[in-house]
Amino acid sequence: MKRIRLWLRELSLTQQLLTIIFLFVSVFAVFLLLFLSPSIDAFSETEMFRVLHDSQESLLYTIEQDPEHLPTMIYDASITSAIIDPGTGSFTVVRGAGIEENIQDHIRSTTDFAGLTQQDFKYVESEGDSQEETVHLYSITKMRDGRFLVSIISSDYWNQFRRSLLNGVINMNILVVAVLFIFLMAWVGSLIIPLNQIKTYANKIKNDEPATLSIKRRDEIGEVAYALQEMEEELSKQNREKEEMIQNISHDLKTPIATIKSYGESIKDGIYPYDTLEKSVDVIIEHADRLEKKVHSLIILNKMGYLLDTCPEGDNLNMNHVIEKVLLSLKVLRPEISFIREMEPNVFFHGEEEPWRITVENLIDNALRYAKTTIRIRLRENELCVINDGKAISEDRIDKLFHPYEKGSDGQFGLGLSIVYKVCTTYGYRVTAENLQEGVSFRIWKEGGRKRRRNSRGKKKKEKANNA
Repeated sequence: MKRIRLWLRELSLTQQLLTIIFLFVSVFAVFLLLFLSPSIDAFSETEMFRVLHDSQESLLYTIEQDPEHLPTMIYDASITSAIIDPGTGSFTVVRGAGIEENIQDHIRSTTDFAGLTQQDFKYVESEGDSQEETVHLYSITKMRDGRFLVSIISSDYWNQFRRSLLNGVINMNILVVAVLFIFLMAWVGSLIIPLNQIKTYANKIKNDEPATLSIKRRDEIGEVAYALQEMEEELSKQNREKEEMIQNISHDLKTPIATIKSYGESIKDGIYPYDTLEKSVDVIIEHADRLEKKVHSLIILNKMGYLLDTCPEGDNLNMNHVIEKVLLSLKVLRPEISFIREMEPNVFFHGEEEPWRITVENLIDNALRYAKTTIRIRLRENELCVINDGKAISEDRIDKLFHPYEKGSDGQFGLGLSIVYKVCTTYGYRVTAENLQEGVSFRIWKEGGRKRRRNSRGKKKKEKANNA
């Protein structure tokens, strides 16, 4: 069975269609031999007896109208009728060419006329050494005067009727198969043409050639074509973003490298570009730090590009602890900023600690650059908001904030929020930015998330809203 499936997979659609037609014809031939032919034989036999009964009724009516005079012998090649006298065993033919002696002898020897009113019989006769069989169908009906009317139908007539009926059924099925074949060929053709268009379209995209795909269908092929067009648009968009990203990376790396190089060469020549040796070295260190942060951000962005959700199902990371660790290290950057915590105790998110810690660091670091006096951190079940009271984001940029290298007005590299977006989407969360009446809110949440809390070991601590 497995080999058959593998073999079918290697066939084209046209070859699969021809295989189906061949199997259908084969099954029909077996059905014809095993089921249809016996059914046709039984139907034709029943029909022949019905013809015999109709013929006998007509003859009996004529005879009973004038019992003293038999009707003039009627020639009929299909049916032979005779009157049997059970006392003498004589046959008087009233219709047809006559009854053969061997059939007369069979009727005399096998028929029990006592109590017989009407009965149908089937006599199979073997012909000589050839073992060919001839089937004779006849019906015997008792007459009013005690004699019996026997009617025999010609075997040639019966065989001709059977052949005509069988040929009619076969021709009808051949016509049905032919129509089905034409319909299937047209259907396969309607599949092959758009599939070839899709194949050509995919090859052009692979070779980076201009490509268009116009398939107006509402079935699965149309859905595939539409998905490919969306994929091509998304790939083009990503390629443009990658080109812009490379240009931005080149520009951002070029400035600190050029500064470090020029200052280093000047110091080597005994010239101090920034007044004194110490100040000039500080400039080099500053640009080296900037370059280090840039490379670090690129490494994290690349690492998050391969981030996978391998955590067990459910919410297993205590976000309260993650936020506290981040605040402990970042709040010293701007001591004048007040941190307001509005955090429910023991809120768990799905994911690993390190990616979420980087996410929270990027959000709070971003808030620190824009906040005037206050940063509000709100943590609830399946929701985290970081709100700063800085200036609003322009509406034309708010939807692009999470793209790589999309910098804010005071942004550094444009990578932090793209890392936030990658972590959130990997773990099944959503992230958006929203302008408030006073400030900007970055919100992370998950729709339809299940609440699953775990008590931390040791003594439980209640976290209350307080100012840092």
